[in-house]
Amino acid sequence: MVVVAFLYMLRCNDGTYYVGSARGDWDALNRRVGEHNAGKYGGYTKLRRPVELVFHQEFERITDAIAAERQLKGWSRAKKQALIRGDWALISLLARNHTDDPHLKRE
Repeated sequence: MVVVAFLYMLRCNDGTYYVGSARGDWDALNRRVGEHNAGKYGGYTKLRRPVELVFHQEFERITDAIAAERQLKGWSRAKKQALIRGDWALISLLARNHTDDPHLKRE
């Protein structure tokens, strides 16, 4: 697979998550995270630095990365945390229930 794009999730200093996408290779992704930490992007992450890369997924097409980004932006915190941990069973359960019952969280 030729990687040309990434979906990425950052954990912000206040514990919230930021989801984005970027073109390029692994170096480009690392550069993007550095740019977030430098405050280059004046949006959400600028006031919540430092940020840490907690999840990424590689894509062959930027359009696929952007579609995945839009999907993840709609996910709850519990579902994002399950994705970070790779807990596919919990993601499936949360998707089936269409709720994020706090009793289902495994931290």
